[in-house]
Amino acid sequence: MLSTRQQSSSILLDRIITTTTSGGAGGCGAIMSKPCVTSPVPESVARYHTHPVGPNQCCSAVIQQINAPISTVWSVVRRFDNPQAYKHFVKSCHVLVGNGDVGTLREIHVISGLPAARSTERLEILDDEQHVISFSVVGGDHRLANYRSVTTLHPTPDGNGTVVVESYVVDIPPGNTNDETCVFVDTIVKCNLQSLAQIAENKLQLK
Repeated sequence: MLSTRQQSSSILLDRIITTTTSGGAGGCGAIMSKPCVTSPVPESVARYHTHPVGPNQCCSAVIQQINAPISTVWSVVRRFDNPQAYKHFVKSCHVLVGNGDVGTLREIHVISGLPAARSTERLEILDDEQHVISFSVVGGDHRLANYRSVTTLHPTPDGNGTVVVESYVVDIPPGNTNDETCVFVDTIVKCNLQSLAQIAENKLQLK
């Protein structure tokens, strides 16, 4: 759990707890998900990280504390057209449709060495007041089918820093397990948020 006395960026990883109930025609199961984090995430934030999770999907979330104000962090996160600013696995990004509003489509190309080449993504939420951004993967050359991510920002308890929460839901690729999929995606998300922390804190020092 994050502490107000922490002086450096820290990560807390939580898995979303899912409850499965069987029923319906053909033996289909209905899966409901609970928020992946509780304290210190406010309920107003946690509600964005509750995802419907299908029987062949996994869901997880990463929390990153950053020693910089929300305005500094949000100025980097909200740029749907420039994810490579802090996502080092992204080599380039081109906007296909839109001007940065909800519905904008982008195509990103990833660096070599990953099991992917490109991804087409749609901006689902961009809330500058609540500091929420969400996108879904709608195409591309990769194995992360039906991927949807939500990122929220809220202040640390002392009000001087930012807590970033990024959660996702994604299909489990054939031949992989739930844990294998989550470990792979969690690693990427953690690296991205660590990079974001470094960039935001450096920007603050330059002011």
